[in-house]
Amino acid sequence: MTITAELVTPGFTLPEWHADLQARVRDFADSVVAPAAYEYDTKRELPYEIIAEMGEMGLFGLPFPVEYGGQGRDYFALCLAVEQLARVDQSIAVTLEAGVGLGAMPIFRRGTEEQKQQWLPMLAGGTALAGFGLTEADAGSDAAGTKTVAELRDGQWVINGTKQFITNSGSKITRLVTITAVTGESTRADGSIKKELTAILVPVPTPGFVQLPAYDKVGWHTSDTHPLTLTDVRVPEANILGERGRGFANFIQTLDEGRVAFAALCTGAAQGCLEESIRYAKSRNVFGKNIGANQYIAFKIARMQARVHSARLAYYDAAFKIVNGQSFKMEASIAKMLGSEAAMDNARDATQIFGGYGFMNESPVARHYRDSKILEIGEGTTEVQLAVIARSLGFDAL
Repeated sequence: MTITAELVTPGFTLPEWHADLQARVRDFADSVVAPAAYEYDTKRELPYEIIAEMGEMGLFGLPFPVEYGGQGRDYFALCLAVEQLARVDQSIAVTLEAGVGLGAMPIFRRGTEEQKQQWLPMLAGGTALAGFGLTEADAGSDAAGTKTVAELRDGQWVINGTKQFITNSGSKITRLVTITAVTGESTRADGSIKKELTAILVPVPTPGFVQLPAYDKVGWHTSDTHPLTLTDVRVPEANILGERGRGFANFIQTLDEGRVAFAALCTGAAQGCLEESIRYAKSRNVFGKNIGANQYIAFKIARMQARVHSARLAYYDAAFKIVNGQSFKMEASIAKMLGSEAAMDNARDATQIFGGYGFMNESPVARHYRDSKILEIGEGTTEVQLAVIARSLGFDAL
């Protein structure tokens, strides 16, 4: 990956380019994304014109080399952009985070040169989206539960199965979904069966590949999320992504990296609740004074600030390790766990501070309250993060 000459330092002072990007995306979020958030949340539609503007700004191509249509920057730049968008609209932020981390990044990391040339320019330009189909009814963290199968017949993979909860899989600009499938089995020494999982690129549209109606979700109403069915889907043998049999292992590595950007999203959500609470506490007057003059409210907001600060430091640290080529698996899980808990706790406190107004859907904190719960579930639950951290400390937690 191309990395900028100036990287964020352990002291977390942003280099000029990163600071400029942060300010530019923050302005875009406040002036373009925020005013449209309630409308599209109500309509449950992905705002394609906003996605197009994000593509023109180069946000989908931030961590990719220029030769593949990217901006030639680093993964930390992506995290900064995701954080600023999540302050005002988590759905838009996760569209970017998943589009890059789960859609394009696996191709960049493990694709052939031909696959990179074919797919990355459109994904990095934001003119197309891609999803990653791992989760099934009985499979996700438990790879052994995967039931989708792919058989090699006459130079083609023939795929049959179902996937669920797949982000960016059914939008008008979705052009690719990478799926994991069982491509073989072997018998272990103890007699148990080991499934061979392989990642395969499925262009959209492809006969037999069906995006079922979008989910009726509690939150993230603007984000595109669908269940998928694959019935005798045929793609060329060359559509394998990475090595045969390494599909799940490679995805776990991708997920480790993705958790850092996801932690940035969580931090942005927590920051958005903090900013709204500060504004409201200083403007809402009760009994002749603003409610922020009450110690209880002021202290609640102080705790919100502490959570944001801790979450941001955690994901900055993990991102620093990524761009410097250091091990970051444990730090990614710490950042994801701290960030998701900060977002959920801040959303709860912000709703309490707003009172009745916080229960109205047009209120940004109401959307954060609905949206934030998935942050403790998606891209690895809190319990999974604890297991990763425990294993990093030498405990066999799973």
